[in-house]
Amino acid sequence: MAFLRLFKTPKNQQFAYKPRYWDPKKEEAEERRLRVEALQNGGVDGIKERLRGGFRRGAGGEAAGRYRSQRVKKSNYSLIIILITLIVVCYVAYKLYFPDFEQLLG
Repeated sequence: MAFLRLFKTPKNQQFAYKPRYWDPKKEEAEERRLRVEALQNGGVDGIKERLRGGFRRGAGGEAAGRYRSQRVKKSNYSLIIILITLIVVCYVAYKLYFPDFEQLLG
């Protein structure tokens, strides 16, 4: 009986997934509304929510994000300057120290 299964391979299992609509802006607005309500109510839950929001945003808040983006720009600028300098140094070294090498290639 096993020889009959040689020619009939099992089909792949089908998966019917129907995605639902998800609105991230609406979800964020709802979370913000709930956070504001918890802060207005005060008490222990309000304090917990305020601390949680502070950790979520980070220590510096928006200023830390600007500082980081400035540092990234400065780092990228330094990297470009270093690459240009290395290319110029390699070109000068090639022209001064390897003129015979250029004749061999050409």
